[in-house]
Amino acid sequence: MAHWIPTLEFYCGGRPLVSSYYAASEETQDKKEETEPVELVDVKLGQCYEVVVTTFTGLYGYKIGDILMVTGFHNNAPQFHFMKRHGVLLSIDVESTREDGLSKAVTQAKLLIEPLGFILTYYTSYADTCSTPGHYVLFWELKMKGSHDLLEINPKITEECSYIVEESLDYTYRVLRRGNRMGPLEVRVVKHGTFDALMDLFIAKGTSVSQYKTPRCIKSEEALKIMDAGVVGRYFSPKAPWEETK
Repeated sequence: MAHWIPTLEFYCGGRPLVSSYYAASEETQDKKEETEPVELVDVKLGQCYEVVVTTFTGLYGYKIGDILMVTGFHNNAPQFHFMKRHGVLLSIDVESTREDGLSKAVTQAKLLIEPLGFILTYYTSYADTCSTPGHYVLFWELKMKGSHDLLEINPKITEECSYIVEESLDYTYRVLRRGNRMGPLEVRVVKHGTFDALMDLFIAKGTSVSQYKTPRCIKSEEALKIMDAGVVGRYFSPKAPWEETK
């Protein structure tokens, strides 16, 4: 959950964050697949594994979706590095954008708007392939510090945010963009309450209120309709990453 640390630190005002236990609220049950579980004592250095846990409350064989790589051992205990969340990807061509990579890119863009008093309260994404070439779309819900009202934001600032996100994505993405195999990344600013409507949709379909998390990537047509209905501004990256200004 490392990508949530900057948000937690912001709301906690620098207070130390300490957790006495690990809890998972992911909801997808383990499915029968052609895989074999591996005990912790049998993991191999440099290999990646998906975490499966059994909790003391009786939840058995639960896949929480975290992909970890073994980076070393402390005595006989394996040490891991978080790699990605299983199944949360953006991909249009040969690139593969993971959740952690997208989160880092958005965090870089936030550095531009936060000094202006804007707070990015929620965001999600999807890969738009309806046009050629396809492009990434980010839905942002913004507010001003101390207010739920969205004041008008300078379009040039939001376009620059789109560019910063692109520049912060991985090498493969940037190569595809410079080669016009990917369209300019788009930020769609939505009105306040749009992400609440998205949550209502998932809860109506059976998601637990206490376990709901804003999805970082959406593919449902119903969800996309809700997000598009709340759009109040659309802003595209003005140039390809690392492209020299003419």
